[in-house]
Amino acid sequence: MDNLTQKQLDYAVFLPAISGFYATFVGKQRTEPYVDPARFPQGLTDMEQMNWLNSQQGLFPYKWSLHSGGHANLDLTKFVSSEEMVRTREAGSVMVGDSGGFQIAKGLWEGDWKANSGCPDAHAKREAVLKWLDGIADYGMGLDIPTWVVRDKKAREACQIRTHQEAVDATRFNNEYFMANRKGKKNGGAKFLNVLQGANHKEAEDWYQTMKHYCDPAVYPDRHFDGWGMGGQNMCDVHLILNRLIALKYDGLLQEGVHDWMHFLGTSKLEWAVLLTVIQRAVRKYANPAFTISFDCASPFLATANGQVYYENTFPLNGKWSYQMAASADDKKYAADTRKYSDAVVQDGVFPSFTDSPISDMCLMRDICIYRPGDVNKNGKEGRTSWDSFSYALLMGHNVWMHITAVQEANRKFDSGESYPSMMRRNSTGERFEDIIEAIFAAPTRAESEAIIEKYDSYWMEIIGGRGYIGKKARNATTMVNDKTKFDIQVDFSKPKLTKAEAAAKKAAKTPKINMSVFEE
Repeated sequence: MDNLTQKQLDYAVFLPAISGFYATFVGKQRTEPYVDPARFPQGLTDMEQMNWLNSQQGLFPYKWSLHSGGHANLDLTKFVSSEEMVRTREAGSVMVGDSGGFQIAKGLWEGDWKANSGCPDAHAKREAVLKWLDGIADYGMGLDIPTWVVRDKKAREACQIRTHQEAVDATRFNNEYFMANRKGKKNGGAKFLNVLQGANHKEAEDWYQTMKHYCDPAVYPDRHFDGWGMGGQNMCDVHLILNRLIALKYDGLLQEGVHDWMHFLGTSKLEWAVLLTVIQRAVRKYANPAFTISFDCASPFLATANGQVYYENTFPLNGKWSYQMAASADDKKYAADTRKYSDAVVQDGVFPSFTDSPISDMCLMRDICIYRPGDVNKNGKEGRTSWDSFSYALLMGHNVWMHITAVQEANRKFDSGESYPSMMRRNSTGERFEDIIEAIFAAPTRAESEAIIEKYDSYWMEIIGGRGYIGKKARNATTMVNDKTKFDIQVDFSKPKLTKAEAAAKKAAKTPKINMSVFEE
């Protein structure tokens, strides 16, 4: 057992965004032989060993996770074995529930989502999501309409939201429904996060000014929201994040015991593990000692869906930190190979090195490449891959361990002074990110804090965004549309050279091995 909960210390908390595919293996095995025990690698005796939310049986206990209503069966009145990993999780574990705004934007939850539309489909889903979040989550996201939908023609038509103002109004309508109908913390319901959206600084400020009162105990003494969800530009632009936190501090919306949680949606950049820890510590020191920052991504699951396996995490001094992944061995010639998986993939040149997880450590090559030439799958057909569905589950578990471990190791190396990523040092002066953050939060007035933030505007532009912006600056043409001078000077359209691992991942992503809709964030 590798107890990752005990190794977490005071770091910002990474939340694995549990895929329904993976949860199915854990949950169904509790009530039926979903996977023949004879298929288990030697040493795996119970599927609960792959459940990190099980502190007694899990191979790597870790008590935090995120689950999305977009992937879940929302009807809690019916027993659904594939949902059991989440629904009957261990007491003391922490679950953040995502409300499914992404599914609205993608048209997967059909209906007219405009405020007061009266659409029965939209209302039924709104009602079901709230009940689901109240039933399974410690913290639940408000049901926001991501503002990027207005710039995506397909998304606009799917949810009938065509302008920024309509997205604001629809989210406000959902917030008011949640506030009026939530179970309430005193009755065992979830705490709720007020999700902030906006595709640029002006939109984000307008959104905040419109929505902030939903977290105000003076306005809603018994029903107010309990923290913050950072979406859109709020979760990837350091300049905007810092301005928002200072505003929250002076607006009285970072109160201890009232607003203790802030979640950054879909943040996968490894360097942000230490960046968010530094910010969390500053908020705890100067505003709210109970404050926690969390962030999630589905990368461990999405990578496996593309046949990608994490083989190493790298932390070069003053360099680019990363999870190293590449396409793994997938060949029917390995079906009788009794070599340890980690040894075989290195010996055969699949990976230059391989870090074993508690799951991969018990796997032989044949446990992953299970199909021999001529073998048929569950559908009675011979496929091209040597992997069966359980091969994916095993490697997903490995990837989750690697990702959590990378986040924790990044913080340990940063704290010890052993290493730091280049983005945590200002290129022009060598100033340390943590010292600048300390100065911002230690400043005696709001005006002085904001002045320091503005002083380092060019440095914030050096910091790469937290999600989907590999090799690109956090800001973009949309962000800067309201400040043409900065747009002309600072926008970076360059395409930096990819590492070998990134190039391999990009190539593999063009030919997914299985149905990606199962893993979509």
